[in-house]
Amino acid sequence: DHLLCVCVRLQVVLKIIKHYQEEGQGSEVVQGVLLGLVVEDRLEITNCFPFPQHTEDDVDFDEVQYQMEMMRSLRHVNIDHLHVGWYQSTYYGSFVSRALLDSQFSYQHAIEESVVLIYDPIKTAQGSLCLKAYRLTPKLMEICKEKDFSPEGLKKACIGYEHMFEEVPIVIKNSHLINVLLLDLQEKSTVADKHELLNLSSSNHLEKSLQLLMDRMDDMSQDIGKYNTYCRNLSKQQQQKQQYLQRRQQENAQRQSRGEPPLPEEDISKMFKPPQAPARMDTLLIAGTRGVNGRRSPSIKRLFLPNRHYNSLFVHFKAS
Repeated sequence: DHLLCVCVRLQVVLKIIKHYQEEGQGSEVVQGVLLGLVVEDRLEITNCFPFPQHTEDDVDFDEVQYQMEMMRSLRHVNIDHLHVGWYQSTYYGSFVSRALLDSQFSYQHAIEESVVLIYDPIKTAQGSLCLKAYRLTPKLMEICKEKDFSPEGLKKACIGYEHMFEEVPIVIKNSHLINVLLLDLQEKSTVADKHELLNLSSSNHLEKSLQLLMDRMDDMSQDIGKYNTYCRNLSKQQQQKQQYLQRRQQENAQRQSRGEPPLPEEDISKMFKPPQAPARMDTLLIAGTRGVNGRRSPSIKRLFLPNRHYNSLFVHFKAS
C-alpha cells in the first residue's frame, strides 16, 4: 500500500519537457497521462501521452474517450497501457490548487498507487531538472471521500497543510547506452564556476516568486477575514439565542405563578439558523503552497551574507 519510490524512464521525462516546450507558454500549464505498472513497492512509469489543447468551442471533444482510444492504440502495439497517474507543469511552484486536489483524488480513488508528477520548467531551464511526485495522504483521502471541508470536520480529522501531500522519491532510469553517453559528456563538459554561489545578483525569478507568494498571502488574509466574520456572527447568534431562552424561562415562571399554562414549545433551530461556515480547504491549500520554499531560499540567503560577514568583522574589530 505504501510506495517507496517512483521509477521514471528518461523517455517519459523528455516527453514531458517536449510537451511544455511545444504547448506551454508562461503561466499556462500542460497536462498528460502517465502509463506504467506497479512492481512490488515501486511504481514504474514507462510511457506517457499529453492532453491535447482544446478550447470551450470544441464541444465535440471528449477527453475520456480520447484517453481510452490512446490506451487502446498503445495496447495494440504491445506498449504498457495501464493508467498510473498524470503529470502537470507548474509556474513558479504554484501548483497546489483545488483543481489538482480534485484530480488527484479521482485518480488515487480509482487506482490507489496513482501519483502526480510536477514538472518545473523554470528551475529546469536554470540547469537543474525539477521533477517531483506527489500523492494525497490517507487522512486527506478520507476527508475528500466524506466531502466535509468545514472547520469542525478538518479540526476533527486533525489535518493541517503539512499532512495533505506526501512526496515520493523519484528514480530516473536510463539505458546503458544513455549512461555511457552521459559519462562521456560529463568528461567533456567545462568545470563549473566554483564562486557561483557567492554571486549576489538576484534574477527576476526571485522577484516573481516573492510577488506570487505575496499574492497567496493576500488570498489567505481574505479567507481568514471571512472565517473571523463567521465566528463573530456565530457568537452573536448564540448570545441572542441564550437571551431568548432566558426571556422564555422568565415568562413561563411568571405564568406559572399566576396559574396560567406555559408558553408552547418552539423549534429553536428554525428560529436561529446557524450561519453557513466557510470551507477551510482553500485556506489549507494556500498554506501548503511552496512558492519560494526550497526554490529561492539560497538566493535569499546570499543577500544576507554580506551583512552577516560585516557584523562578524565589526564584532571582531571591536573586541580587538
